[in-house]
Amino acid sequence: MKMYSIIKALMVGAVSCGLTSCGLDMPQEKQTSFETMTISKQDITMPMKFSAKLKGQSDVTIMPQVSGQLIKICVTEGQQVNKGQTLFVIDPRNAQHEVEAAQANLQAAQANLTAATAQANSAQLEYESNQNLFDKKIVSSYMLENSRNSYNQAQASVSQAKASIAQAKAALNRAKVNLGFCTITAPVKGVIGEISVRTGEQVSPASQLTILSGNTTMEAEFSITESIVEAQVSSGVSNSDKAQYIAELPDVTFVMKNGTEYPHKGRITSVTGVVDAATGSLACKASFPNPDGHLYSGVQGTVVLPISSNDVIVVPQTAVLRLQDKTLVYKVKADSTATAVSVTTEDTGNGKDFIVTSGLNVGDKIVTIGANNLQEGQRVLFPKEVKSE
Repeated sequence: MKMYSIIKALMVGAVSCGLTSCGLDMPQEKQTSFETMTISKQDITMPMKFSAKLKGQSDVTIMPQVSGQLIKICVTEGQQVNKGQTLFVIDPRNAQHEVEAAQANLQAAQANLTAATAQANSAQLEYESNQNLFDKKIVSSYMLENSRNSYNQAQASVSQAKASIAQAKAALNRAKVNLGFCTITAPVKGVIGEISVRTGEQVSPASQLTILSGNTTMEAEFSITESIVEAQVSSGVSNSDKAQYIAELPDVTFVMKNGTEYPHKGRITSVTGVVDAATGSLACKASFPNPDGHLYSGVQGTVVLPISSNDVIVVPQTAVLRLQDKTLVYKVKADSTATAVSVTTEDTGNGKDFIVTSGLNVGDKIVTIGANNLQEGQRVLFPKEVKSE
């Protein structure tokens, strides 16, 4: 066994000498520098994202204003309709009978007025004649008083007949309106939702026929977080300045659940003045144009609001390490060794960078690539070898 070990050692030595004599170098460990960056301040735009739900700016619940049998449905679910287009028709026969009856009552009232006017004119002539005769002391005061009373009663009858005509006209107009209500038209341009009735059913003012989504403009409803509310307060935005503050906000983007970005930009149009006690947030609305009708009420997605931060320290996410409750980066010291420093960061929302709010200063050099393989005090920078010609 001892002899075997000696022979093995001699063979290894011989192989090594052979490789050396052939001019072949043994592999040597190469020292590679880590990627670093020097800290400076810059401006950055951060996409703030909020879950949102779309709603037509003028969504309308379609309900009849008269009772009757639904005899015709003129639209289908999902159909685009224009303002004034016929949607449903209720049996108009009862309403038509009411119109005819109201017209007859009006004619009767007009006839009563004609008769009352003629009687009043006659009573007026009799009264004026008796007044003249009384002045000449031909008739007694009793006859004059009787003619005056008759004239006053005739005048009252004329006034009553005129009131009856006004009532009859009002009833006729109401009957005509009810007849018009038998044809239900679209109050706005939009898309028909689910139709919850069928032809032949009895409907009433309590019946919901469908929902018409006025989708020429869509509103995305979302909530902003308490931190943004606090930022608004600390920036000194008062209630009187809120309209201007909203007007100066940048355009927002709507992103579908599948990640598709809606091509038309939107504007934040309202921010409520009451913070929800349960969530600590404010309800907001953003308005999006919908010229092609691609957006629908009820669609969920994300509203993206770009917020600019100026003169901040931005580092790549690859430079930041999470160690339990600490956030660290490796700073390069003058002797090219690395030392871990604790920092506080904010997410930029772009998926690649962090904003460092404390722990680093302008001019510091940090490791950006390979930080997760470093140890405290390890050298990270090496001078490049100069090859001789």
